[in-house]
Amino acid sequence: MSENKEPSIWEGFRAFLMRGNVVDLAVAVVIGAAFTNIVNAVVKGIINPIVGAIGTKNLDHYSSCLSSTCQGEEGIQILWGSVLGAALSFVITAAVVYFLMVLPMAKYLARLEARRKAKEGAQEVIEVTELEVLKDIRDELVAQRGAGNDRQ
Repeated sequence: MSENKEPSIWEGFRAFLMRGNVVDLAVAVVIGAAFTNIVNAVVKGIINPIVGAIGTKNLDHYSSCLSSTCQGEEGIQILWGSVLGAALSFVITAAVVYFLMVLPMAKYLARLEARRKAKEGAQEVIEVTELEVLKDIRDELVAQRGAGNDRQ
């Protein structure tokens, strides 16, 4: 009798870890965390001081009161400044990522692709030229055979 042995939990876990996409995902998370530090440093060190020179660095203090009195914890306050600050932070971070990271990488990859296509195009021209030369040689041989048969 053949016994169907199910893999153990550890074997299944090991197989899960050894999949290529799990390792790729782990690398992406680590690189993403390091990349986040770079983006945050650019936003905090360069962008926020520029925005702070125009207005204020901290928008959390801006709010509106919906009730008649808003003293401390009393009343209903809408903290629209913190929402605006979070939205601006997101837009600034997205702009930094796009203009400093994504756009240059896209241009670099486009140049690599153009070089690859140009190299393929040159090889294709060479192949076509070789084919034309071979056709010319064939035609000459056929013409010589035809001329040799006429003499006999």
